Amino acid sequence: MNAIKTLLLALALAASPLAQSQTLLNVSYDVAREFYKDFNAAFVAHIKKTSGKDVKVDQSHAGSSAQARAVADGLEADVVTMNTTTDIEFLAEKGVVAKDWVKKFPNNAAPTSSTMLFLVRNGNPKGIKDWDDLIKPGIQVVVVNPKTGGNGRMAYLAAWSYVRKKGGTDAQAAEFVGKLYKNVPVLARGGRDATAVFLQRNIGDVLVTFESEVLSVDREFGAGKVDAIHPSISIIAENPVAVVERTVAKKGTGELAKAYLDFLYSEEGQEVAAKHAIRPRSAVVQKKYASVFKPLILVPVSEYFGSLAEAQKVHFNDGGQFDKLYTVK
Repeated sequence: MNAIKTLLLALALAASPLAQSQTLLNVSYDVAREFYKDFNAAFVAHIKKTSGKDVKVDQSHAGSSAQARAVADGLEADVVTMNTTTDIEFLAEKGVVAKDWVKKFPNNAAPTSSTMLFLVRNGNPKGIKDWDDLIKPGIQVVVVNPKTGGNGRMAYLAAWSYVRKKGGTDAQAAEFVGKLYKNVPVLARGGRDATAVFLQRNIGDVLVTFESEVLSVDREFGAGKVDAIHPSISIIAENPVAVVERTVAKKGTGELAKAYLDFLYSEEGQEVAAKHAIRPRSAVVQKKYASVFKPLILVPVSEYFGSLAEAQKVHFNDGGQFDKLYTVK
């Protein structure tokens, strides 16, 4: 955040009596809890330093689509920070966030991004290296249900994109992804549930999840439990954000909510993201953490699916492609 923006924020907050004891609720996706725990601490310190005000940030985490439905049903989030645009578009359609939310912040209101990789058990006993290994007989794959979490949708779209990027047709991609889901013993509700299935219930040979989850696993379960495998090709998963207009209008937290999301774009906010293996937009920060973000071919959703909204209709809505290729066990 540049000096002028910081000064303007400080003046605005100093002039606002509402900022004296404001609390924000950030409703977010499952595997971002550790990132936002650290980010929130940095933001609270930043507001204290620049305005002298004390603020508090509460956080709520679950599968992204479940979170979006909870907000639509009345959960009083001040901001939503998701891992797929469709979940925020859903809230825009409900009139909960601004219709033009995507234009409210830079980079289509996505301050960070991620990608999907594989977590395997220590030593990689099954020798898993790329997507082709996930459809082999006897390999058990743990993934999130694409109907309940963006983590699951991105895993599905990454596998589909792998086939297309290698020259395959949509029909071949559908066949490949169908084989992959035949190796899925249970669909997890969200990213953190998938990790629990893999490590606490000891189900599966490989967990397909966001790049950032390897650090969370090391912190929660101890280093050395898993190895991170970067496939040759994966998807760009943007992490969109929005102010929940319905809530901030009622609570008077609009200024603070916007400042919170602006801070995600600051060098400090981007650095916190990078420390959690979430890909920053800042070229300076990304270069600094080059060793964390392994080189691989990253495919934008638009390349084969048009948009996430179009992918939702074709693949994940009831009766869509996912329902045709996956049978509930």
